[in-house]
Amino acid sequence: MAHFGVLGPLAVEGPPGRWVALRGDRQRTLLAVLLLNANQHVHVDVLVEALWPERPPKSYASNLHTYLSRLRERIDGLRVEHGPLGYRLSVEPGELDLLVFRSAVADGQRAGDALAASGHYRRALAQWRGPVLAGLHVPRLDADVARLESERLAVFEDCVDAELTAGRHGELTGELQAMITEHPLRERLAAQLMIALHRAGRQGDSLEIYRRLRTTLVEELGVEPGAEVRRVHAAVLRGEDPVPRMPPPVWPVCQLPPDIADFTGRGAELAELTAALGSGAGVPVAVVSGEPGAGKSTLAVRAAHRLRARFPDGQLYVPLGRPVGEVLADLLRALGVPGPAVPDDVGARAAVFRGRLTDRRVLVVLDDAGDPEDVRALLPGTPGCAVLVTSRQRLSGLAGAHRLPLGPLSGAEATELLNRLAGARVAREGADAGRIIAACARLPLALRIAGSRLAIRPHLRLGELADRLEDEVRRLDELTVSDLAVRSSIALSHEGLRPPARRAFRLLGRCRLVDLPAWAVTTLIGEDADEAVEELVEASLLEAREPDATGEGRYRMHDLVRLYAAEGPPEPGSGPATVLAATLALADAAAARLPRTVPMPAMAHSPFPQPLPSSLVERLLERPEEWFAAERANLVRLIGSLGAREALLLLDKLSVYLYLHGHYADMRAAYETVLAATDDRPSAAIAEANLALLRHARGQYEEAAAAYRECAKELEAHGDHRTHAWVSANLARCLIGLGRAEEALQTARSLSTLDDQVVREAESAALLRLGRVPEAREVDRAALASARATGDPRRIGTALHGFAWSSLLTGDGERARSAIAESVELLRGTMARSALAKSLRTLGAISAATGARRGATAAFEEARALARDLDERPRELSCTRALAASWIGEGRAARAIPVLRACLDEFSEMGGRSATCLTWLVLSRAYEAAGSPAEAASAAAEAAVLSDPRDASAAALRRALLLLTEPA
Repeated sequence: MAHFGVLGPLAVEGPPGRWVALRGDRQRTLLAVLLLNANQHVHVDVLVEALWPERPPKSYASNLHTYLSRLRERIDGLRVEHGPLGYRLSVEPGELDLLVFRSAVADGQRAGDALAASGHYRRALAQWRGPVLAGLHVPRLDADVARLESERLAVFEDCVDAELTAGRHGELTGELQAMITEHPLRERLAAQLMIALHRAGRQGDSLEIYRRLRTTLVEELGVEPGAEVRRVHAAVLRGEDPVPRMPPPVWPVCQLPPDIADFTGRGAELAELTAALGSGAGVPVAVVSGEPGAGKSTLAVRAAHRLRARFPDGQLYVPLGRPVGEVLADLLRALGVPGPAVPDDVGARAAVFRGRLTDRRVLVVLDDAGDPEDVRALLPGTPGCAVLVTSRQRLSGLAGAHRLPLGPLSGAEATELLNRLAGARVAREGADAGRIIAACARLPLALRIAGSRLAIRPHLRLGELADRLEDEVRRLDELTVSDLAVRSSIALSHEGLRPPARRAFRLLGRCRLVDLPAWAVTTLIGEDADEAVEELVEASLLEAREPDATGEGRYRMHDLVRLYAAEGPPEPGSGPATVLAATLALADAAAARLPRTVPMPAMAHSPFPQPLPSSLVERLLERPEEWFAAERANLVRLIGSLGAREALLLLDKLSVYLYLHGHYADMRAAYETVLAATDDRPSAAIAEANLALLRHARGQYEEAAAAYRECAKELEAHGDHRTHAWVSANLARCLIGLGRAEEALQTARSLSTLDDQVVREAESAALLRLGRVPEAREVDRAALASARATGDPRRIGTALHGFAWSSLLTGDGERARSAIAESVELLRGTMARSALAKSLRTLGAISAATGARRGATAAFEEARALARDLDERPRELSCTRALAASWIGEGRAARAIPVLRACLDEFSEMGGRSATCLTWLVLSRAYEAAGSPAEAASAAAEAAVLSDPRDASAAALRRALLLLTEPA
């Protein structure tokens, strides 16, 4: 394909070093318009106006066709398509200097490090060879050309800002002086030049720039310089640097809390943690989990102090329980990144955090983690670092972690701790000490409280305390801030409240959500809400939290405070019902604004009435994805308190968000809650069908297929033909994974009432498995035509995926590459990450099959990362298998073998016949490359047993994988 340039004179380069000369201004104009709108449809009217600005000829359509034909003759591989929306020139990101420019600018905007950002910006600016389309004047493009020139100037200014932050001012003065001469009214340029001159010791020259700017603005526009230039001017007058330079990180850094002197026991656990974290292999992660009071945090701090010598660059201590973005911001500042240089995006912050730890030996301690996603965002990226996590949960979703469940102390350890706290009388009154230890269940926290009480009351006999602790009614009062003790503390605060705040306190206590947005608090309380809330916050009975992603403030009441507040009589009023109605309506509206990717039909229902003002609803749902993210925990909890029908309706809306982002655990828990709470069989069947879908996504094919069949029978019996059809379509897809292609095809073709991509996808896949490739190609062609008619990028991208694969199998490699590239491009612009992961995986297979090895491994890597993030295990495994195949070709067969064995075990457990066969085949190649002919022959024999000679998909994938195993 040719390479194009519009950032300067129009240029077309064919084979490297050979420039294509275009004859005639109209050919050049046509190409220029298409290039400035690359990968977008350009309406015929726009092209006609550009080519004939005054009056087009009557034969403009045939002339336009002629110009386009001549362009195709002159430029090999020119990809221009014509459709109802106009003409579209397709170019890859690296084939047009404008796209390279914008890609580099985006990289610079995402970079959190000023030096890295400036490098990206300089790469972007290097694409410019002069004025846009120099030498070609097209009036229709004047606005586009002016916009691009403004864009270039803004990028130059962003680049200068980054380089000033990084302290690289010396080489900027010449550039800035030339630019300010060209743009004398540009205040940002003037401010930057003033800073550069001031840093170079030229304070007088810096002030002269300001004087000239002010004179020009006043004389030509009658305005004074803006606030930013005046700020820089004032700083120069004071002799200060207007822009702080990024300081280098200070190593080592230690944030660990002090180690407690009376730490007792846990010798085996400490040895296990130090061995796991000090191994030096990769980035080891250890998770310490256990019940409250087991001493998880204390153990983590002790272990971290022991490991300090192994991590000489530092130890970071991160208390979790707040948004991970805030945590990352604090960490970056601790590592020397100034506030203005901290990116806004959480992913960018995580990237900068990993960059700061590159090639360092740092131990990161994450205390009280509740979500594996938060932990993943805080993991270093390079060997040498290690992570120690404490959590009340096991964090099973944290792949590759070393887990240490922390139980009670041993009897000897508990006795030693109590002796350290209470003194020698523990040994003298051994029997009573044993009773105290038993009542404390040997938990460190309970023992510490009991020992402290004995220490401050030397005359309190151990037997007396043991008697109190053995009374189960009094035990929590004696050991912890128990219910009664908490009750007394809260009662004192409650008695000081005015009546409106007391009423608000009781209403909030009866609301069982995790936390409440401000609109819900106002709706719940009604009049005087602001004053009542302020009073409760002041009394420490309500916690005001940071605004969520929708901009709504949030409030949280501690669980024990909530219990106290809920004990009073219910308050009259419609506030709770209004909050519930508004929440249901918001969930309904938010789901309608997101793409529905869950392959189940939306439940039919009457519209939810919305009691909130439309302006508030629009503000909350401006970004529906963020509203769901903010309310996710509340909605999951709310499902458990609703009736079966209402719970299913709400869960149907929430699932649009949960499935889109791979939050399968929340979906599973919510549907299991509904299933356990309902006796209504139609509702139960819908819940079971969704649970089967989640098993399917995890690769539990046999269980999913059995559940699909049972649900289909029950739904058909209840007359729910619509849901029955969708469940049957999912069953067809599941049967393909199990290698039952005939049954899958029969099932898919029985669904004549369901015209959906899920059915067409299953039908095509089944036909390919049966070797009926032309039929599959026609199914995919029809599905693509239907999808294009909708104009929906997600549907088109999904349909292109199937068409690309069947095209490859019919020998049309060029069409396959084009279709899958378009599919990936379209899906990147949507929120359908699962569909994108699938297309990326297929891009990898098609690239491998057509000899593009590097592109194949890059696509497999990206697809695997997405699948892992979405917890789509079968897809993650297939990408891992492909990458292992590439390792064989790179001479790393020994590394590939254990990975392939692990994939094989999981595929076998899932029941995927084709997947297992292909894995055996790649493993055979790995053994052969590693010099183990007997194992290679055995693996090949296993593959032969499972092979289906009809399966065209498996045959194509086999060819692609084997090509990857060839020497690179």
